[in-house]
Amino acid sequence: MSVNQVQPKVIIHGGAGSALKSQEGADAVRKSLYKVVEEVYTLLLAGATAQAAVVHGCHLMEDDPRFNAGTGSVLQSDGQIRMSASLMDGTTQRLSGVINVSRVQHPIDLAQALQASPDRVLSDYGSAELVRELQVPIYNPMIEIRLQEWLQERSENFIKEAAGVVAEKELVDDPEAGRGTIGVVVLDTQGNLAAGTSTGGKGFERIGRVSDSAMPAGNYATAEAAISCTGIGEDIIDECLAARIVVRVTDGLSLADAFERSFTEARGRQRDFGAIGIDATGAIAFGKTSEVLLAAFHTGEQMGDTLEWTGDTLSGFIS
Repeated sequence: MSVNQVQPKVIIHGGAGSALKSQEGADAVRKSLYKVVEEVYTLLLAGATAQAAVVHGCHLMEDDPRFNAGTGSVLQSDGQIRMSASLMDGTTQRLSGVINVSRVQHPIDLAQALQASPDRVLSDYGSAELVRELQVPIYNPMIEIRLQEWLQERSENFIKEAAGVVAEKELVDDPEAGRGTIGVVVLDTQGNLAAGTSTGGKGFERIGRVSDSAMPAGNYATAEAAISCTGIGEDIIDECLAARIVVRVTDGLSLADAFERSFTEARGRQRDFGAIGIDATGAIAFGKTSEVLLAAFHTGEQMGDTLEWTGDTLSGFIS
């Protein structure tokens, strides 16, 4: 890096919810997360922009069937996969996204394509038209484990509120193992921030349900801070969590204090979610009200993760 460049930073998440059932499962998830962190960090060192690095990281996680985004997304109540994603560039403070898009490999690509559009968030019909305009190849993101999960739940008349989100092994050990999305937040060598979030939804939901992932509630970035959320989308929307944290940083709170205050308030309202973030100084933060947050990061000196973080506090901070 040149003398005018800053140390790049990366933090990603792959869901939040109840604790992983086995050490084997935790190790498998950690391996998947670290692979993404390392590749995104290497890209940043080579000079990639924050936006490009976020999109690449989302690609990698959308392609990993272990996570509920892209390939491996959960099925809605009618047996169809509908995905949502958003991208926010902190430099331009511009959010773009798609809601309930089907039959694509990388929903984040559609969000990126909309960055330059006057209409930057599209729902199902608009997203389908965008797919045709961009000539994106038709792709089936379904995997066998998700189909079997849906068939079992249908036989029980959809009594669960959400599907299992993280597949610890070849079969889901615990259908409540996690809830949420994948997310990538980076600071590039020019000091620019960006955040991307992608999800298959909560699973078994009513057709037309909209997640937080394509909203400022779940994915938000400015020049001061960038945040991606995961967990129960309705809880994230009710707290407007990502935007709330960023506004608090903008108003003068440190990233650590913004996380701690926001998660303390959320716990008092029995919310169930997690979030990750980076600010303009390169500080990294994460928080959860759920049992576990599946996150990993690169500080510029070392990689770490939150898989076994229980902690007395609701948030963690790395300067």
